[in-house]
Amino acid sequence: MAMSGLVSNRNFGHFIGSGILCRGEQAILLHRGERSSVAVVHGNIVKPISVSPNGRQFILLSLHHSDKSHRVYPQHRSKGSFACCSFSSSSPGGWLEAGDKDKIVENRTSAFYKSEEYDITEAKLDSLPSPDETNEAILVERDIPWWQSFPKRWVIVLLCFAAFLLCNMDRVNMSIAILPMSKEFNWNSATVGLIQSSFFWGYLLTQILGGIWADKIGGKLVLGFGVVWWSVATVLTPIAAKIGLPFLLIMRAFMGIGEGVAMPAMNNLLSKWIPVSERSRSLALVYSGMYLGSVTGLAFSPILIHKFGWPSVFYSFGSLGSIWFALWLRKAYSSPEEDPELSKEEKKLIMGGSLSKEPVKVIPWRLILSKAPVWALIISHFCHNWGTFILLTWMPTYYNQVLKFNLTESGLLCVLPWLTMAAFANIGGWIADTLVSRGLSITAVRKIMQSIGFLGPAFFLTQLSYVRTPAMAVLCMACSQGSDAFSQSGLYSNHQDIGPRYAGVLLGLSNTAGVLAGVFGTAATGYIIQRGSWDDVFKVSVALYIIGTLVWNLFSTGEKILD
Repeated sequence: MAMSGLVSNRNFGHFIGSGILCRGEQAILLHRGERSSVAVVHGNIVKPISVSPNGRQFILLSLHHSDKSHRVYPQHRSKGSFACCSFSSSSPGGWLEAGDKDKIVENRTSAFYKSEEYDITEAKLDSLPSPDETNEAILVERDIPWWQSFPKRWVIVLLCFAAFLLCNMDRVNMSIAILPMSKEFNWNSATVGLIQSSFFWGYLLTQILGGIWADKIGGKLVLGFGVVWWSVATVLTPIAAKIGLPFLLIMRAFMGIGEGVAMPAMNNLLSKWIPVSERSRSLALVYSGMYLGSVTGLAFSPILIHKFGWPSVFYSFGSLGSIWFALWLRKAYSSPEEDPELSKEEKKLIMGGSLSKEPVKVIPWRLILSKAPVWALIISHFCHNWGTFILLTWMPTYYNQVLKFNLTESGLLCVLPWLTMAAFANIGGWIADTLVSRGLSITAVRKIMQSIGFLGPAFFLTQLSYVRTPAMAVLCMACSQGSDAFSQSGLYSNHQDIGPRYAGVLLGLSNTAGVLAGVFGTAATGYIIQRGSWDDVFKVSVALYIIGTLVWNLFSTGEKILD
């Protein structure tokens, strides 16, 4: 790739394409293996200068003359931005020494570069006239911390990932702690099912409200409120349990209120921050935070319970929310327009690759509820969550009662299915975005991914009736959850496809149905186990997976239907 361009008195230099544009009489950029070098031709002298392969770790020192040099230093922008400075040196053309730092004076001139690859290149450049007609360009090495050029939209994604990590850590700890708690308080299976389902009472209340709040006032405030609320409720759970069962049920419902706003608020945030070309992988990463939260919670809960007692799980996990909240206040913004540190290049990418970002003033409920794809989302979400929430809340009990694992083994073996979900969610996200980028319609991609997310778990759950060893049962669970994770690139990405302006509300609507599945499914499982068997529990889940597959493929779409 050729290096070319002009340097004027105004801008001092410009990096173009993959080369480095220096102000001087002539510069030759040489490529040699994994390293490149610049040779600056000055009169009859050729001066070699080392260059990093990525072109981002060096400072351009433009024209020096007499005892003055103008040098250009990188600022912190995602595309690579430089501010022009000048410094005094006792020897013309000398390198910037450690003690010369105080000689640098910043001015307002900027130069920009883009770096991709290096090749053998020669460029003749306009030089800035100097009193003694001595012109030379040199480079000084300087490391730029990677986090200062990290895309801001992915900072938002990672913070949402961390919030969802905490979300499931605080949720699944009860599925482990319930075993020693039920012994201490003499709870039967029906009572355990009631306690597990009480979380969803509050979770149900704030799904649609969370979506409305996020779409109207911004996802930053709503998600921040949710994390603080559920963290406090988590810390207070042991106290409520010791006071009495009604207080525990209320506290679990309070916790659900906080977690209920998380998904609508996150969906609103990503609809504004993430371009369409990165939608599946960003959502997959965030939702994999939930899965890794389950892994973390299920792995550490038995250890904490064994060493410090079951209340320690709630105290330790709940306190982590304060750390996240401090970072959230400093780094997060509800939209790109509100972020003063966002570079122009990244803002252009986000605004050019995403759909409407205008705030919502009125929710068109009649229009939304009149669309068949919206109802396909709602019904499919119900069918999906029935099986998912049963596995989330009852898996340790299944391992303990059916497979005869002890408490520690139950917690550790529950980690494997969630690890597979975290891995396959991200694999599915990359596959989905790749298929879209190669021309396959969004509708086809969403149907393919969600069909895998339904039929995969259905198949592996049916195999649990035929396995004879605990190892095979755990493997079936892991495969079931792994294929379930493809749903993140199916129905969970579809809200932003069909109505990006109302992404929070749409997620709130469909997840309300999903929460109802969690409430009824979790409670019903306790009664089914008392009167039937685990095979009956899995048969109900399989039937709903098949119904969801049919509805999704008949009525869903990937096209925008709501403006």
